[in-house]
Amino acid sequence: MSPGALFVGAIGQVGIRQMFRRREEPSVQITQPSASTERVTSVLGGGIAWKGNLSGSGGVRIESAFDGNIELRGLLVVGESGRVTCEHLRANVVIIAGAVKGDITAERVEIRSTGRVWGNVVTAAFTTEEGAFLRGQIRMEEKVDIGVGEEEEQAG
Repeated sequence: MSPGALFVGAIGQVGIRQMFRRREEPSVQITQPSASTERVTSVLGGGIAWKGNLSGSGGVRIESAFDGNIELRGLLVVGESGRVTCEHLRANVVIIAGAVKGDITAERVEIRSTGRVWGNVVTAAFTTEEGAFLRGQIRMEEKVDIGVGEEEEQAG
């Protein structure tokens, strides 16, 4: 008898069908994020040091030293070479692969394996990769008001 025959005989035909049957995933409604919150439109590249505040809408990627507060209606990516020092960082989505020293308020925060955060985080969705570092507290909220862009919406 071949080893495969022993395996089939031990599990039986029903067991094999169940083992390879596709699992049904629960139906989940996912809202599509707007283009401004999920796409990088501006880059602060390496070799640039920025001191001052950043505010506006759209997607921003930081790959250098940034010292100042950030209020962004959109996506903020702190790349592996990015270093942000701030009192407070507010954005819809924050993805950190570099370093952030300061408090973060965002609808969604991701800390990648190379990411380092020293500060408190307020968010509705939080994910980390193995190796990520956070020294601070996380406060999970059902809904997060980032307080950015309301003046623009009311004026327009």
